[in-house]
Amino acid sequence: MTDNNTIKDLSGVFSRQRIAKVGTGTTTRRVAQIGYYFVEQVDDNLFQIRPLNSNFVPTGDATEVGRDELLKEYTPEPEMYHKQVLPNMKELQKTLARADRHRQQGNSFSAEMEYNNSLKIDEMNVRGNFGIGLCLMQRGETERANDVFARLISMDAPFDGEHKHMFNDFGINLRKSKMIPQAVEYYSKAIELSPEDEHLRYNLARAHFEDKQYGKVREQLAKCLEINPDFSEAQKFVAYLDKNKLG
Repeated sequence: MTDNNTIKDLSGVFSRQRIAKVGTGTTTRRVAQIGYYFVEQVDDNLFQIRPLNSNFVPTGDATEVGRDELLKEYTPEPEMYHKQVLPNMKELQKTLARADRHRQQGNSFSAEMEYNNSLKIDEMNVRGNFGIGLCLMQRGETERANDVFARLISMDAPFDGEHKHMFNDFGINLRKSKMIPQAVEYYSKAIELSPEDEHLRYNLARAHFEDKQYGKVREQLAKCLEINPDFSEAQKFVAYLDKNKLG
């Protein structure tokens, strides 16, 4: 890396040292603690930071810092990035890609094994957790799938654009597996994180329909059409409810 005043791309691995107090009373002492972070540049003055886990891959939620704070508080670690973090990130992506291929080919046991391998590298990996849940529901193992659901619903990071397709697959499979309360809870949390997504609201309406909660169905469809008045599937759904005098 170059002098701080000429740096443009600051993506990579950084460390941060903090002084913490340990012990109590007369045994209190100050120790230096070093944390390592994966940094991605969002724009000229904004950066997203995620901590590295014990396997040197980024995990958990991202926080945002400005350029001045990054340059003042964090130290670049280019050797760690190239020798440890980048190779492990690539291995994680290869493992997930193998798992996805197996799942798409209907080899759910092989897919589950590869998804589990990905969780050995990053236990909070969203794609890996989603994938295991989809494999279990594909085989009708609803009890184990419910355990995965509970883990996913407690995570704060599953519902960004990168995972949208898997999120929808998982929610649809919850509904098709007759896990209606879980499907409702799942989509409700997603809507908290992405309230302007009409497709999430449409899917929640379908889950409510399975449970014959027609008033809630109409509520979600109304919000869905408020967001996108031209959403034809929602229009047809409302017409069906009207025709059959439901809700």
